[in-house]
Order: sequence, then C-alpha cells, then structure tokens
Amino acid sequence: MPSTRDTGSTASGLRLLHVHAHPDDESSKGAATTARYVAEGVRVMVATCTGGERGSVLNPKLDRPEVWENIGEIRRAEMDRAREVLGVEQRWLGWVDSGLPEGDPLPPLPEGCFAAMDIDDAAMPLVRIIRDFRPQVVTTYDEKGGYPHPDHIMCHKVTMRAVDLAADPGVLPGEGEPWDVAKVYYQMGFHRMRFAALDAAMHEHGMESPYRERLRSWEDMEFERRITTFVPCADYFDVRDAALRAHATQIDPDGHWFAVPTRIQRMAWPTEDYQLVRSHVRTAIPEDDLFAGLRGEPLPDRSEDYRI
Repeated sequence: MPSTRDTGSTASGLRLLHVHAHPDDESSKGAATTARYVAEGVRVMVATCTGGERGSVLNPKLDRPEVWENIGEIRRAEMDRAREVLGVEQRWLGWVDSGLPEGDPLPPLPEGCFAAMDIDDAAMPLVRIIRDFRPQVVTTYDEKGGYPHPDHIMCHKVTMRAVDLAADPGVLPGEGEPWDVAKVYYQMGFHRMRFAALDAAMHEHGMESPYRERLRSWEDMEFERRITTFVPCADYFDVRDAALRAHATQIDPDGHWFAVPTRIQRMAWPTEDYQLVRSHVRTAIPEDDLFAGLRGEPLPDRSEDYRI
C-alpha cells in the first residue's frame, strides 16, 4: 500500500505535530506558534518523549525534598496544565529521562534511558502517533538538539527516523496506514539575531538587559544562516508565558525568561523561527507560515520557489 499525503485545504484540515524531549519544552520552544495555529482552528499535537524524571527543580521556591521525591508525578501534572493552556492534544512516548551528564569525562548514560536506546525501537511509538494523527507538518530540534542535552539530540534522531518509518508500508504492517509528512522543521528560536534585537530594545527603553554578557561571547551565527521561516505570533506571547509558568518546577518566575516585558518582545522580535529541512510541496523562502504551500495559495513573488 503506498503512503498517503494530505495537503489540506482549510485550517480545519491542517494538523501540526511538535516532538519534544521533556515536559516544558513545548512551552519554552514554539509555544506562541502553537497558540496561533490552535486559534486558527489547526489541530496541534505535542508528542513528549520522556517524563522529565531526571530533571532539576529550577524554581527556588519549589526546591524542597518532597518536590524532588515526586518530580516525575509533578511534571506530568504540570504538562496537563500546560496542555490546557495551549489547547493542544498531547501524547507520551513513554521513555525515561536521561538526565544531563556532568563532569570531565562525562559519566555514562543511565541504563535504559531514552538517549541510550536503539533509535528504531525508540521511534516506534512516534511512528504510531504519526500514522494515527496524520500531520502535514512536524517540528523537532536540529541535529545538535538545540543545545547538547542527550535527550534533545535523541529527540532529533527519533523524530527524523519516525518520519521516514511512518511512510514505509513495510514498517509495522497492519498498524495504521503509512503516512508521508509533507514538511519537517527544526525549531530555531535561540539565535543571536533575536537576543540582540531584544537587548537593543531594552536599552532603548532605559531598561537593563539580561542578555548583554551572553551576547559579548556569542559569535556563532550558524542558526541565523539556517532560518527559513519566521512565524508572526506576537499576539500569543501571553499564552506562551502562561504555558511556561504551568511548569512551575522548571521556571523561575523572577528569572531571565520573564525579564523582557512582553510589549518589548512584541515590538523587537514578533516571530518564532524555524528551519525548513524537508518539504514535498512548493513554497517560497523566506516563509511566514509552517503551512505555506499546503493551503492551496499561490506562491508569493518575494522569492524563488523552494522544494526539498
């Protein structure tokens, strides 16, 4: 049986799948984009690879023994609240958090953790999700995981592998019709251009920027060169922040995440940003919509058409 591809024609027929490593990643990476598409009537699902069982407690107000002892259960409850804020569907892949190894040399990964799994084995639950949900668009992290957490790097590998396997009729025969994802993106929100714009806007308004020291040592412009897609979503920054605060153990409400007022963010950098890495449809770069080429609209005149 050949794989199926549905390009969709209206927002009600469009489906977006975000694949994330831990609960809270869906709220710190691309959450305003998510809220925008949910408001437009797009079905959005979050697939969460692990339960965050080996995560830290990053909110000093919750850094208590009883929180550490129940961190897995607490993080699942936090994910429930964030899901309601964002208005998304959500599924767990069921794998175990690998933790963030520290030391020189780094210690071995914990036995049985997500990052130590066979990639094909780890991808199978996501293959089933893709075939069942049938998204036209999938987002995940780049090959470095966005930052070098082993679960983020594994999330990238598993997502890309699952996209391939979901379209292969020889994989999991009898478990859902094969599905060929039309477009795959890397989430690229943490790049120097954005932080420099926020830093400049803070100073223009007489405020102290939390990014000045970071920018002084930030010379790598790789992400900037890779960005293809800028999704306007400033109207949903408040929803993003509310979803992030739902993960109370993972965010310091008085920390750097909320140091830049929302009005400054809307003015200085009103988009969330992505790299298109796979596409079966024609589009034009730069894009302003993850579903560009999937809505039946003509290509804009601003650029050559683009297909991967």
